[in-house]
Amino acid sequence: MSFALKEERGFKYIDEGEGQVLLLLHGLMGGLSNWEEVIEEFRHKYRVILPLLPVYELPVITTGVKTLSKFVHKFIKYKQLQNVILLGNSLGGHVGLIYALTHPEKLRALVLSGSSGLYENAFGGSFPRRESMDFVKEKVEYTFYDPKIATPELVDEVYKLVNDRHSVIRLLAMAKSAIRHNMKKDLHKIHMPVSLLWGRNDKITPPEVAEEFNELLPDSELHWIDNCGHAAMMEHPQEFNRLLKIFLQKIGA
Repeated sequence: MSFALKEERGFKYIDEGEGQVLLLLHGLMGGLSNWEEVIEEFRHKYRVILPLLPVYELPVITTGVKTLSKFVHKFIKYKQLQNVILLGNSLGGHVGLIYALTHPEKLRALVLSGSSGLYENAFGGSFPRRESMDFVKEKVEYTFYDPKIATPELVDEVYKLVNDRHSVIRLLAMAKSAIRHNMKKDLHKIHMPVSLLWGRNDKITPPEVAEEFNELLPDSELHWIDNCGHAAMMEHPQEFNRLLKIFLQKIGA
């Protein structure tokens, strides 16, 4: 990462630029580097903030999407942020949706990419062959349209994660929490503008999930990114950034 990681009051985060706040939330197995090209593009005109979500640091009994949403609220209050545009990928999108329901007064708009909350086909609930590097490589490649995005470094990072007992217990608890916490009946209550930037070849939250989000959210728009899997801001950052700019201009941000 080329951006400084700040640490204050138990929070670890990147904070670049000034102006309208764009708050970025990473996914379950994602990290700060997933958003690097988005930060680089927008930090010259916006204040781009990316907190590290404590996915692997919570007590197992409280590990879940609602707890992460409470963490985001504590962070937003601590940084005294208002009128936030929240962007979430995968689990980060799910956390953002919960936050939009519980604290709509803090948000101006939502941008979701490959968000969980309705359906996801991640790891099937377990890692039966997590000791196998080939198995982990296959699962990481499944995230992307182009398997080359799953670099040896990324595969190694995930391999270490799923073979650490402390981490994998929380990872599975968080994944189960996301599946249990279905938001279908609540989406009609989210009245802020929402942009859905979706990989047309996403196998984890497939295209029909994006279409259902678009149908259920009162003020949403759906844009497809071709030849793209579950992490559009990593796989096609230029197109993701182009679509994001159009949405920000549309809402006057």
